[in-house]
Amino acid sequence: MGIHGSLTSDQLNFFNSQGYLVMESFSSPEDIESMRKRMDDLLDEFDPSSTSTIFSTKTHQHATNVYFFESAEKISFFFEEKAFDDDGNLKQPKKLSINKVGHALDELDPVFKKFSKSDKLSGLLLSLGYKKPAIIQSMYIFKQPGIGGEVVPHQDNSFLYTEPATCTGLWLALEDATLVNGCLWAIPGSHKNGLVRRFIRDENGVHFDKPSPSYDQKDFIPIEVKAGSLVVIHGDLIHQSFENRSPQSRHAYSLHVVDIDGCKWAPDNWIRRKVNPEPIYG
Repeated sequence: MGIHGSLTSDQLNFFNSQGYLVMESFSSPEDIESMRKRMDDLLDEFDPSSTSTIFSTKTHQHATNVYFFESAEKISFFFEEKAFDDDGNLKQPKKLSINKVGHALDELDPVFKKFSKSDKLSGLLLSLGYKKPAIIQSMYIFKQPGIGGEVVPHQDNSFLYTEPATCTGLWLALEDATLVNGCLWAIPGSHKNGLVRRFIRDENGVHFDKPSPSYDQKDFIPIEVKAGSLVVIHGDLIHQSFENRSPQSRHAYSLHVVDIDGCKWAPDNWIRRKVNPEPIYG
C-alpha cells in the first residue's frame, strides 16, 4: 500500500482520551489558497435563483426537500438562515449568503479531491485504525460574517451511522477560527458516553429518534485554531459552534469518513447513494 500511519503515540492517546485532536499546519498555505480560489470560482458559476434552500441545524428544514437529498452525490449550495429579507430576496451578495457547499466536493472537484485523497490524510486514517476508509460527505463551510449560523450540539455518528459506528470528522480550517468568529467547541471525553440519538430518514421524511439532551455550556471548551490546522473529531464527540456575529468569516473544509470494511451503512441514514464511494485505500 505504501502508506504509513502518521500519528504519534501521544497524539493517539490524546485523541482516545479527549475525543478530538488538533494537528497544526496540516495543510500548506498554497493548498488553502487553492481550495479557497476554487470555491470562489464555483460560487461565480452558481446561479442563486436555482435554489433557495436554507441550511439550519436548529430547524432542519432543509432536510425535507429533494435538493438536499440529492446533494449527497452532487455539489450543491445552501444558504444561511439570515441571508434573505422578508420578501425572500438576498440581503447581500451571494458569496456572503451561502452557509455551505456539499456534499460530494471530494469526488467531483479535482482541487478538493487532491486534498481529500492525499497520502497525508490516508496516513492519519491508517493511524486511527481504518481498514478501508471512504469519505461519505464533504462540505465547504463559510460561517459568514454577521450571519454565520449556529451549529447546535451534536455527534457526527447521529447523521452518518454505520454498524459498528465508525464515523470520524476531519475539519480543516481555511481561515483562523477564533472565539469571535465561531470556532468549534467540544465536551472533552464525551465520546466515551456513546451515541445519544440518531437522525433517521423514513417514509415520513427525516427526524431524530430521541429528543436532544440538555448540555451545560460550562462543560464545553473552545477549539481555536490557525488556518491550515486540522481538527480530528471522534464520531461520538459532542461538539458545536456559535453564530458568527463578527465581521470576519470562518471558512473550513469538512470531511466525514466511515470504514466500509466489516461495517454496514445504516439504510435509514439520510444519505442514500446510488453509487457507493470509492475507498481512499484498502
